[in-house]
Amino acid sequence: MPTLFRFLFFLAVMAGLVFAGMVALVTFVQPVQREMVEIVPPARLQPKTP
Repeated sequence: MPTLFRFLFFLAVMAGLVFAGMVALVTFVQPVQREMVEIVPPARLQPKTP
């Protein structure tokens, strides 16, 4: 039974580290906003006729 508790404790610590990493990313990383342009060929704008 102690091995199960050790395993569950290890999983809880790993989940806490992942959660802390996600919080750190959300807090400290600011995304760079930039304009995006995608050229659409005119053939894709035409409806297909059956």
